Amino acid sequence: MRLQSCKVSRLGWRLLAALYASLLLLILLLAYTGNLPPQLNRIPFYDKVGHLVLYGIATYLGHRVLQYRGIRLGTIALPLFPFLFAIGALTEELLQVFSPNRTLDAIDLIASFLGIILGYWLAEKGR
Repeated sequence: MRLQSCKVSRLGWRLLAALYASLLLLILLLAYTGNLPPQLNRIPFYDKVGHLVLYGIATYLGHRVLQYRGIRLGTIALPLFPFLFAIGALTEELLQVFSPNRTLDAIDLIASFLGIILGYWLAEKGR
């Protein structure tokens, strides 16, 4: 019974992560096309808070779904999902140079990395 429960639980986390990834991609699409709701501008630092929260949740879910896997780079052990997601976050932030609706912002990148660290920490804490 425990094995089947574990498989259902794993499937649930995968479905939740897939739904969240879809939401995150939709938000990115809206941002790149300049179609984010204008009401967001009423919230102070909404973009910084958004980076922190959105990337934190994504990292938490991704790290759990990949079952806390890690990789080794020489003598350094790194958690797989947070490492790959950080590379993706850096790449996405740098690509904003080419978008008329986005701006490259070091503070956004810092907020993204803090979100990744927070999501990783929460996933590890709940292990």
